[in-house]
Amino acid sequence: MDTGRGSKEMVLLSGNSHPELAELIANKLEVRVGRAELAQTSCLETKAEIMESVREKSVYIIQTGINKDVNNHIMELLIMAYACKTSSARNIVGVIPYMPYCKQSKMRKRGCIVSKLLAKMMCKAGLTHVITMDLHQKEIQGFFDCPVDNLRASPFLLQYIQESIPDYRNSVIVARDPGSAKKATSYAERLRLGIAVIHGEQKTSEDEETDGRNSPPALEHHSRVMEVGGGVPALFAKEKPPINVVGDVGGRIAIMVDDMVDDVASFVAAAEVLKSRGAYKIYVMATHGLLSSDAPRLIEASAIDEVVVTNTVPHEILKLQCHKIKTVDISALLAESIRRIHNNESMSYLFRNVTLED
Repeated sequence: MDTGRGSKEMVLLSGNSHPELAELIANKLEVRVGRAELAQTSCLETKAEIMESVREKSVYIIQTGINKDVNNHIMELLIMAYACKTSSARNIVGVIPYMPYCKQSKMRKRGCIVSKLLAKMMCKAGLTHVITMDLHQKEIQGFFDCPVDNLRASPFLLQYIQESIPDYRNSVIVARDPGSAKKATSYAERLRLGIAVIHGEQKTSEDEETDGRNSPPALEHHSRVMEVGGGVPALFAKEKPPINVVGDVGGRIAIMVDDMVDDVASFVAAAEVLKSRGAYKIYVMATHGLLSSDAPRLIEASAIDEVVVTNTVPHEILKLQCHKIKTVDISALLAESIRRIHNNESMSYLFRNVTLED
């Protein structure tokens, strides 16, 4: 790749979270991964040193968020960005395929919106642009004080369905819960397939927990206790019906779609229901395969036939534990986004036919 001269020269750096993805991106851009030393001191502090000049150059730091050592990887990214900023880099672009803490984007239980805190830290450290993929909540883009390109992996997953699932025309796209219905509809409309929605009692997701912002009950000995009433109707607690499938999956291939697969218990329970309703093959498609805890073992013993995820986070060790996990390479999309930003080209080409529901 011709990177030009002066300010147009590119420096590609990688943290320790996903060096394999960095190499794939570098190969597609026909550049090398820059030299940087990342280590922990004896007192477990993160230390970073950029081993080549970045003065007046555009720096691209590739670092993803994974379950293991996620906080160390965040500190690596922040320290590398700050090191480039204080070394007079012209632009510092964070390439973060999976944005850590993106699930903590709502106020709950007198906590805080951690993803906003992280966004502020990244911008303060020196990032002038962020490239990420399939944010858990798209509104997280508004937390950043710099441009954010939220790429979509749906074209790669749709291509996998068309090329790697035999008789995919006999499939039905399944939303694991009503909240995933829009994404399922988006996939189904592109593939010209029908959809089904699983509704009812499953393991409670974090998005359904109470936000906890109500005050605790007043103490009995308190001198002034305000009575609640005045015509305000009482709110009834939610009570879900038994788990049910809305739509016909009998004799069909069921393809569940979501943005991430972390705790797989709800996917396993949904697969059991789909199997009992006559689905003869069950796939799970997602962008981010976090697969925490004993997820590989649960998937291996479940009715799920394949879990298809992208390489936004590494899966090499997990795939040794579970042969059902398949990986789709999305490095071409990240490399093309870097090339377009570096050459001041429009990014809209990468978002053609992409909807907000993807």
